[in-house]
Amino acid sequence: MLQYAVLAPFLTALVVPFFFRYIRAIHTGWLILPIPFGIFAYFLSQLTNISEGNNQLSVVQWVPSLGMNFSFYLDGLSLLFSLLISGIGTLVVLYSIFYLNKNEKLHNFYVFLYIFMGAMLGVVLSDNIYALYLFWELTSLSSFLLIGYWYERQASRYGALKSMIITVLGGLSMLGGLILLSIVTDTTSIREMIAASDTVLESPYFTGILVLILLGAFTKSAQFPFHIWLPDAMEAPTPVSAFLHSATMVKAGIYLTARLFLLFGGTDIFFVLVTGFGLLTLCWGSYMAVRQTDLKAILAFSTISQLGMIMTMLGFGTKAAVFAAVFHIFNHATFKGSLFMVAGIVDHETGTRDIRKLGGLMTLMPISATLAFFGAFSMAGFPLPIFNGFLSKEMFFQTSLELETTSTLVASVAPFVPVLAVLGSIFTFVYSMYFFFHTFTGKTRGELKSKPHEAPIGMLISPILLVVFVVVVGLLPNLINDPILKPATAAIFGEIPDKHIAFWHGFELPLFMSLIVVALGTILYLTRTKWQAVYNWIPGVLSANKSYDYLYNMQFRVSEKITRTYMTGSIRHYVLYILIFIIGATGVTLFVTDGFVIDTSDLAPISWPEVVVGLVMAIAAFATILMKNRIAAILVLGIVGYGLSLLFVFFRAPDLALTQLIVETVTVALFLLCFYHLPKLDTKKQPVGAKTLNIIISASVGVLVTLVAVASHSSKKFDTIAHYFIEESHHLGGGNNVVNVILVDMRGLDTLFEITVLGLAALGIYAMIRLRDKEEMD
Repeated sequence: MLQYAVLAPFLTALVVPFFFRYIRAIHTGWLILPIPFGIFAYFLSQLTNISEGNNQLSVVQWVPSLGMNFSFYLDGLSLLFSLLISGIGTLVVLYSIFYLNKNEKLHNFYVFLYIFMGAMLGVVLSDNIYALYLFWELTSLSSFLLIGYWYERQASRYGALKSMIITVLGGLSMLGGLILLSIVTDTTSIREMIAASDTVLESPYFTGILVLILLGAFTKSAQFPFHIWLPDAMEAPTPVSAFLHSATMVKAGIYLTARLFLLFGGTDIFFVLVTGFGLLTLCWGSYMAVRQTDLKAILAFSTISQLGMIMTMLGFGTKAAVFAAVFHIFNHATFKGSLFMVAGIVDHETGTRDIRKLGGLMTLMPISATLAFFGAFSMAGFPLPIFNGFLSKEMFFQTSLELETTSTLVASVAPFVPVLAVLGSIFTFVYSMYFFFHTFTGKTRGELKSKPHEAPIGMLISPILLVVFVVVVGLLPNLINDPILKPATAAIFGEIPDKHIAFWHGFELPLFMSLIVVALGTILYLTRTKWQAVYNWIPGVLSANKSYDYLYNMQFRVSEKITRTYMTGSIRHYVLYILIFIIGATGVTLFVTDGFVIDTSDLAPISWPEVVVGLVMAIAAFATILMKNRIAAILVLGIVGYGLSLLFVFFRAPDLALTQLIVETVTVALFLLCFYHLPKLDTKKQPVGAKTLNIIISASVGVLVTLVAVASHSSKKFDTIAHYFIEESHHLGGGNNVVNVILVDMRGLDTLFEITVLGLAALGIYAMIRLRDKEEMD
């Protein structure tokens, strides 16, 4: 059943264009809304099974000989993420129905959205590393298309390309780490890798594996300094931001770190990297959020800081910290999804997201303001039982005080962790107040494009449902404790936590830390205009974005200079480069490996007919060099091919002779057809040096090919596999003609790709001809 849950969004993406084209009277979103809801209902039905420890495994064979299978595994962790993906996906589709006009290119939007949804489900459910990587990169591709949905905008194209470059590079790094991991553990199953954790820890490749995999996780989850793609991704439509950048794509890196926690957790290097970069991301993201003037940009940097906090708790490595991280993953999805939707409502109804122009919307949009209040102060971790964010934030403070000092390194940095946790949370409180009060209180600060009014009820349903979760989980957190949080924590840590969530723990240090955050955060918010100049110093003129732009532009400038040195427009030069490389690479290989061998044994006898045909072929090949007419050169060159067919006949290979005859006839005909339309051959006079170089290169290629041909026959470094084809041709291919079976069955993929290449070339030629005809008509 798991494979069908993953497959359903992809199948939906296939039919969306037909719905959009033939059922225009109904918004396309209504037609496909039941799919994510059905997936959500299915995963909801698995809560009891998973909480009782009845995990599920479903395997679909792909390339089993290489260890590549679609293995889907459902446990507490994958169930948590599957519920978030399908549940919030359902609400996002419902929200988009009212956010996007029917005149938009809805077929593109929903195709991209459902591909992304299926890819994310594939990521969190995959047990096979190759399937995981396939879905991982598919999320990057589909998010690229979603971010660039309004591709006519330069900012959308820029944000989409930046996210693609950073996340794909991280994905390649992750792939390298996973391949090394599979080599060390001799398996491609993530569960089996975790079972072989001792082998991994003792491996000399452990550090390299960890760093490579964390690079993939950090780029995907927008950890510093790879966070720069996330704010620019806000150019996507708001439903995309609510889905990708609050509950799904940015959580993929969190998921990967959590899934492999049993492999890496508890080591010093894991603690340093994950906790260190997590705290840095938390502090930097919250600090930069206060600087922003766009509602979605504020939320983007807030997402960065919240992801840093979750990553930090995973880095702590304790059972309580892992439980707190799981709890905050759930809480963050609820309040951040609602806030993105509210930001979209404000933009939709006022025509702007510029917080410098907004203000006083509480009386005009009371429902939206109420939703923003609950979302913002839950994000801030305000100490009231109606905010679920406070519960997980207090757990964060508690776990930062209870680090297990398993080594001198951890003991030395442990005292600074709570300080940094409070520092990042202070700015979190500031940007939460900034988001709410600057938008909904006071007076309008600028001219709005349209008169503000409350959004239609259809657009409000989704954020209302998310805020209901914020309040209900805040008041009754143990409703999700046993069915969701404990199984997810057990899947990460390996043990079921004995944790009862309570709002009041007495006057403990975490509460005082929260009160310090509230007090200092309020002061900083009220005095924001007085200290805002600090941003001129930090980051000042330096920023990761400028570094990215510099490196991006520099690579184009450098590559352009290098390319100009050899891309001269001369076909002679291009052929020259290719032949020189072939001569050098092949010649050096022959020399280094002692690959040239002459063995005259086991040769077929040669009679005078073969000698005559061979001489004719040699004369014809040499004559093509002297021809001054293309048509004549092609016809003379055809003699070489037909002569080869005749040699196959002499050596009793009629099937090869027939194949060569057909190929040669088709090739000669195609060349004649193409060359007939080319201008007459004009022999250009070349300097003596160029002619000499031509002679040397051509003679070298001829000698090299001869040496390779002789060596390939004479060398016996490997046992022949001819007997395998003779014995298996009938069994595997159902034919007694060994050559045909090899071409059609045993080399079927190769033949398929050859046909594919020819088909693509034909399409390219056809496109150029059509383009030429169109230009002539114009």
